[in-house]
Amino acid sequence: MEIKLEQKIKLDSNILIQEIDDEAVFLDCKQEEYYGLNNVGTRMLRLLQESESIKDAYKQLLAEYEVEPEELLKDLFFLIEKLLKEGLIEIVG
Repeated sequence: MEIKLEQKIKLDSNILIQEIDDEAVFLDCKQEEYYGLNNVGTRMLRLLQESESIKDAYKQLLAEYEVEPEELLKDLFFLIEKLLKEGLIEIVG
């Protein structure tokens, strides 16, 4: 599946998420498995959920972190692909 910057991310309906400090813990109610994200991954996911598009989340992350644009984009797409593979998120649009 090709992921485009204009698309939006949402959590799968079977996923419960709890933030603890700056990190997140996921429970996949369907598979009965737990997953975790560190503080940067949690911030990425939060912005992906709140933003109108992946591109908007990317722009906000660029403003918040000192990182090369290409490296951030690579990391963001890696996270999206990993969460998609695990069935934790869905692409909208």
